[in-house]
Amino acid sequence: MAPRAYWKGYLKLSLVSCPISLFPATSEREKISFHQLHKQSGNRIKYKKVDAETGREVEADDIIKGYEVSKGEYIELEPEELEAVALESKRVIEIDEFVPKADIDELYLNNPYYIVPDGEVGQQAFAVIREAIRKEGMVALGKVVFTSREHIIALEARGKGLMGVTLRYPYEVRNEKDYFDDIEDEKVPKDMLELASHIVDTKRGEFDPKKFEDRYEDALKELLKKKQKGEKIERQTESKPSNVVDLMEALRQSVSAEKGDGERRKSPSHSSTRHRAVKKPGRSTARHKKAS
Repeated sequence: MAPRAYWKGYLKLSLVSCPISLFPATSEREKISFHQLHKQSGNRIKYKKVDAETGREVEADDIIKGYEVSKGEYIELEPEELEAVALESKRVIEIDEFVPKADIDELYLNNPYYIVPDGEVGQQAFAVIREAIRKEGMVALGKVVFTSREHIIALEARGKGLMGVTLRYPYEVRNEKDYFDDIEDEKVPKDMLELASHIVDTKRGEFDPKKFEDRYEDALKELLKKKQKGEKIERQTESKPSNVVDLMEALRQSVSAEKGDGERRKSPSHSSTRHRAVKKPGRSTARHKKAS
């Protein structure tokens, strides 16, 4: 069954527009989720919305939104009053400007969405806008309203469609100085930096999300299997990292460990590793004789 669109409206670039559908690009449905149960009866726990003063349950139709201006004093808003907030971006994503992708600080990136043409009528207009964005190699910025809020959204071409990522507003991003200012200015010795850089080089790879493993999710599945079989659940002992006494020595040992791991990864089998180990002295001796 095809997923339902999260938002429908129009994409507009100057006088060119087309109908579009927006879908969340990520999902957490596949993750294991739990319900809350009553320990004695095993029944599900349900939450009720109650009046904080009377304790009586309140029907959904009798609940409105309120903004607290002072302790216990609210400005009440009816749903139709909130709907009266006139924003064109409720139904239209209008591209305001284009910026280099590298200019967007990662702190501002929020949620990704797939954007596709809605119906056959606007297919060509959608393709024109998509290819214009792709050709420029830039990110298009616009505004969109959903979840009762207006969001800035960054659009870029992705395959036959578009990917939109909502961006946080400056007031939503905390100032790094509040956290980093107390960090002391340490001078890193050159030899330590070289060893650390060597470790980085030995761990260098290519980004491949297929290699990502959710070990906690796997452990949960295993736990549930054991519980179903009635097996005893025992808590595993956690291995704590040892305290670094000599940083330089720790770096040297790390380099040796990574070097050993790298050689083992390259070795197709234990026997071939042993074979190469036997041949090494021969090559070294030959070079020594030649030098003599």
